[in-house]
Amino acid sequence: MSSPHESAATGLDAGVASPTPAVAVIVVAAGSGQRLGYGIPKARVPLGGEPILMHTLRGIVAAGVARQVCIALPKGDGELRRLCEEFSTELVDGGPLLTMVDGGATRAESVRAALRAVESGTDAVLVHDAARALTPETVFHRVVNALAAGATAVIPVIPVVDTVKTVAVTNGDDARIAPEIVTGTAPREDLRAVQTPQGFELGTLLRAHEAAEGYDEQQSAAITDDAMLVELLGVPVHAVRGASQSLKITTPLDLILAEGLLEGPLGIRWVEG
Repeated sequence: MSSPHESAATGLDAGVASPTPAVAVIVVAAGSGQRLGYGIPKARVPLGGEPILMHTLRGIVAAGVARQVCIALPKGDGELRRLCEEFSTELVDGGPLLTMVDGGATRAESVRAALRAVESGTDAVLVHDAARALTPETVFHRVVNALAAGATAVIPVIPVVDTVKTVAVTNGDDARIAPEIVTGTAPREDLRAVQTPQGFELGTLLRAHEAAEGYDEQQSAAITDDAMLVELLGVPVHAVRGASQSLKITTPLDLILAEGLLEGPLGIRWVEG
């Protein structure tokens, strides 16, 4: 396998002359997966005959951008830990170090647990959802190339194709008609759907999470990704192109779509979108 420096420099949209940062990838894999209906953690749900997490880890390793992969697992899940340890033994050709930590009750707590396990000497961190198991290698390259070019924070995005309305809860006579009423239409050309991996200069992400530990329950509930935490510090967040097949597997329909991508004419990571 090529080195992280070689892989990031030769990916799609390459051409960045700056040195590639030393990167750790945090994989958030502690979700319960209740909406999938399997009764097991989401990372263990089968996709194409093997757990979702295994597809995610193979994609990260194939991208060749990380020197360490730190996986936040459901606390006490011996089966997932065993799978990760077995996967680690496959990396006999100089692949990244795999580190496993117990995740927390929330996504933010899981990320913070993983941050504490990041090796010294790391320059940048990519935070990636285990549920985005089919993210193409080129998306990882774009994020790392943007960090190498000087971004402090960078996220992959795709255009929003649906019309998006803002709404308010109805009351009085309107409540008998429908539960909500439209208050406006957002300009679609300015909207983007956000994906992972999200990349950050390590010190900036640490500061963002330190600040978040002081948030109250309402403030914490309003935070939906790490980029929001960084935005609250006043740090610019850059955006690069994501991919249509980097869907987040959350519902049974998402799982069906992911299975379809795996079985497509060109197999895994078969289109760029």
